[in-house]
Amino acid sequence: MEAFYTLVDNISGFIWGGYWGFSADGTENQIMPLAPMVFILLGTGLFFMIRLKFLPIRRLIPAFRNLFTSSRKGQTDPDAVGEITPWNALSTALSGQVGTGNLAGVATAITLGGPGAIFWMWVTAFFGMAAAYAESSLAVKYRETHPDGHIHGGPMFYIKNGLSKKWTWLAVFFAVGTIFSAIVTGNMTQANSIATAVEAATAASAIPIPAWVSGLVLAVLAFIVIIGGIKSIGSVAGKVVPAMALGYILTAIVMLVLNAEHVPEAFMLIFAHAFGLEQATGGLVGYSILQAVRFGVDRGLFSNEAGQGSTAIAHAAAKTDDPVKQGEIAMLGTFIDTIVICTMTALVILSVQGEFVSGDGIVEYAWQSTTLQAAQVTTAVFDQGLPVAILGVPLGGILIAVALSLFAFTTILGWSYYMEQAVTYLVGDWAARPMRFIWVGMVFVGALQQIDFVWKLGGIANASMAFPNLVAILLLSGVVVAMAKEKGRLK
Repeated sequence: MEAFYTLVDNISGFIWGGYWGFSADGTENQIMPLAPMVFILLGTGLFFMIRLKFLPIRRLIPAFRNLFTSSRKGQTDPDAVGEITPWNALSTALSGQVGTGNLAGVATAITLGGPGAIFWMWVTAFFGMAAAYAESSLAVKYRETHPDGHIHGGPMFYIKNGLSKKWTWLAVFFAVGTIFSAIVTGNMTQANSIATAVEAATAASAIPIPAWVSGLVLAVLAFIVIIGGIKSIGSVAGKVVPAMALGYILTAIVMLVLNAEHVPEAFMLIFAHAFGLEQATGGLVGYSILQAVRFGVDRGLFSNEAGQGSTAIAHAAAKTDDPVKQGEIAMLGTFIDTIVICTMTALVILSVQGEFVSGDGIVEYAWQSTTLQAAQVTTAVFDQGLPVAILGVPLGGILIAVALSLFAFTTILGWSYYMEQAVTYLVGDWAARPMRFIWVGMVFVGALQQIDFVWKLGGIANASMAFPNLVAILLLSGVVVAMAKEKGRLK
């Protein structure tokens, strides 16, 4: 089994760069300065940003305006094709994007890649907005309406309908990658994160909640929502996701106000570490920048999913006949997830001071501790930043447990639809309902497992979706540009 763990580390290291895994005795292997996935992901985003003449930046405010003045108020065309409103499509996409990556993922990026990893998360999101626009506009254009009246769309279908039959293998590749990623990052790790957070938060209380109880409740709640399909998922996401995101942002703002004097220093750390300005020697500079890029891009993709193709599946279900407008709404998800929510988490982690236990003594910041794991870093910071207890349980820990549970639960809902679409593409529409029951069972099992190793598969799982999707949208880039010109977005 140890050899298998080493193999997974090596594959992940090769895909994302940095040290190319570890040998069996724990020593580091060679450096991979040119990470294939980092190069393809950022390169594709840059390509679309330039070809679209920075449309995602120019149209950011108008996209928000369209979302709130039309989609939110139900003023969509009643004759338009689709199953859910553009607002609910964005909320469903955000339900998959806003998850443990916004809490534990940000902490992981900082602890493993240094504060500079946050800068590269921003870069990933900046160019990712262009990729999100491209994939979602294509998803609406090439979606299908099946005899049962349900919409089917996403990368599988714009590969199938936009490219020739010789590219069918790429659609199958993406569908299989979606199933892999859904199991690894969209279901079991999310369920386990909730169960672990609730168990830890209630351990010192009068009524501790074991993992199996959380798993059972989670499975029942997930079943109630997903059994109704995308309309039920979209309806719940449209109400829960905006509320939970706003609540978390406001909490983070309160903590930043309480620690306002350290916020400028946090920004300085991010930029200094992003370019190796904190290191003294050339070798350390190169390695630190490489690690910041690797974990920033990796965790950035894990969080906002831009270029991965998953959110395009949700946007394909939107009730609209305008692929361009829906593509603009889709890019808002990347902005909200990374530029807003992840940044809030990062600034809190880098701004809140305290006495945190490390392997070699006491450190000033939680991210500097060598004994705290990623999720524990975020919890420790919130405990320190909100030193108030309720029934003996720190308020910060309660808030993180609630936020993590809501973030992870909505991720489970969103990814259930992505996996369902992948499975039905491969074997037929008959598999939709059985897949929902299987998904719920996996939620319960995931809550009970010790799945630290599964997290290591996350980077590979993300790449297994991103690679075929990025190839597809690059091949269809001419269609993306033509649609934008037709709607007057480009001159």
